[in-house]
Formats: sequence, C-alpha cells, structure tokens
Amino acid sequence: MIEFDHVSKVYPNGTVGLDDVNLKIEDGEFVAIIGLSGAGKSTLLRSVNRMHDITSGTLTVNGTNVSELQGKSLRKFRRGIGMVFQSFNLVSRTTVIRNVLSARVPEMPFWRVLLGAFSKKDKITALEALDNVGILDKAYIRADQLSGGQQQRVALARTLAQDPKIILADEPVAALDPVTAKQVMEDFVRINKDMGISILLNIHHVELALQYAQRIIGIRAGRIVYDGPSDKVDKAVLDSIYGEDAAREEME
Repeated sequence: MIEFDHVSKVYPNGTVGLDDVNLKIEDGEFVAIIGLSGAGKSTLLRSVNRMHDITSGTLTVNGTNVSELQGKSLRKFRRGIGMVFQSFNLVSRTTVIRNVLSARVPEMPFWRVLLGAFSKKDKITALEALDNVGILDKAYIRADQLSGGQQQRVALARTLAQDPKIILADEPVAALDPVTAKQVMEDFVRINKDMGISILLNIHHVELALQYAQRIIGIRAGRIVYDGPSDKVDKAVLDSIYGEDAAREEME
C-alpha cells in the first residue's frame, strides 16, 4: 500500500508541488492521475520512489517510511518499484534484450556487470518480459529500429524484468499516436490484472484515463480535488480539476 499522510512538497524556488495530500493506494489498484500541466501530477508520482523528496508529512510504501531511506536501503527499495517514462530512456544503439537485461544489473556481482555476463535465468526473465508485452520477436533487433510504441513496450518489459510490486508511469503515452497509445494502455491493464502489479499512472489524455483506469485522482495546484472511480467522473468533476474551459478542451 502507498500512503500519503499530510504530504507537502515545496520546491527551492517556492513553487508548491504538493499541498497537504492525504491518499491511500491499495495493492493491485490501477490509478490514473489527471490534471493541468504544473498541477503536481509528476511530483506526486515521483515522490513514491523518492525521485523527489517531500517537504513535510509522511509517505509510506508497504509500511516503509520513504523519507528515512538512505544509500543501500534506498537503492534496494527502488528496485521494487518500476518506472516508465515518456521518453522511453532506452540505449538506442544496442539490442532490445540488452535494454531489458539492464534491469537485472543491480542484482549482479560487479564482475558480471563489467563483462556483461548475464545468467541464463536473467535472459529467461528478459525474454518472458518481452513476451508479456507482445514483442518477443524483436528481442535481437536494435532499439532504434523500433517504432515509438514498440520502444515504450521495451521500456515496460525492462520494468517487468525488475519483478516490481508497483509500476509508476509518467506520461507513458504522451509521445504516441492514438492507436498505439491505446495498445500500450491495454498492456498496462493486462499487467495489472494478470500479474497483480499496482499501477500509478500520470496521464494527460483524460479519455484514456477514464477508459482504462479503475480509479482517478484529480489534482489541481498541488491539492487532491477528486479521488474516486473512473465511471463517476462527470462534467462537474472535470470542472473542479481543470476549470470549465480547460475541461472542455481536455475532452475534445
């Protein structure tokens, strides 16, 4: 479970990222965070794995106080949380399977890392992850030869190779065309249902959030203004998140 208890985040320049957030996300949920640019979506997401430190309050993940983690314990904690980015973050000039295998590096002895000597078990894990997102046939192709949607699936497979309990996705479909975006969202749904992995996804496309996520968190100026089922989101809810004019634009 992820729990925010009166969590606030103020950046050094005085910008408020989060303002007294109280939130619980249970194991196995698929949650989408929506809101205007600068509302605090990424701050909320990236606080979970402590890419951003909170200013006050308490943030716990599966009973662990995230703010108290340091050094080795923080690195170990992060290995249990997958992260998928908008920009894929792949090594473009190497093969797909090598990109996925990079998720296994933190578990390897240093000499194996130097030699690139991945075990048979690691290779099987990587191939299974690629199979889970439907691109096993691309395993030995260079990453830069793939389409944007395929590259995002490689990034998702790399995350699965970590064997995470939670996946955080920061605008994972923002750079994709509408058809491919839906395919990637369907991958998230299947992974959530079949593998029981909690998904917390920050997304700009409201219609995709409502179609695929079980639960919607609406954030505005760092505050949670809606938290509930996706099928309960109506015009009044969207107005509270975006304002009347912006809400209409988001749904067009």
